[in-house]
Amino acid sequence: MNYGIDWEAEQRQTLLGTRATLDRAAQSVARSQTVAAETEQIGQEVIAELGVQRETLIRTRRRLSETDQELATSRKIMRLIGRRVLTNKIVLILIIILEAAILGLTIYLKFFSKK
Repeated sequence: MNYGIDWEAEQRQTLLGTRATLDRAAQSVARSQTVAAETEQIGQEVIAELGVQRETLIRTRRRLSETDQELATSRKIMRLIGRRVLTNKIVLILIIILEAAILGLTIYLKFFSKK
């Protein structure tokens, strides 16, 4: 009979050890589920933040494209202004040369021409 009591005690110890192992496994699964839920929440927050950043990048790209178009227009206007300035300089130089010629002709006729 002593053998039966030892066997029962051994079985009881084995069952208690198995139960403790199951309890630890259940706690581990519960912690894993908590971590998984937190990870999922963080993932959703990251996805939401990435969506906001995507929209920001799209708006920035659109503004950059508009700025590029405005710069192209500005370059055209600056080239046109440069051509007009060059044309005005040429006209001004021709006027100065013409006035100098008229002045020279007037002085020649006034002082050097013999009547």
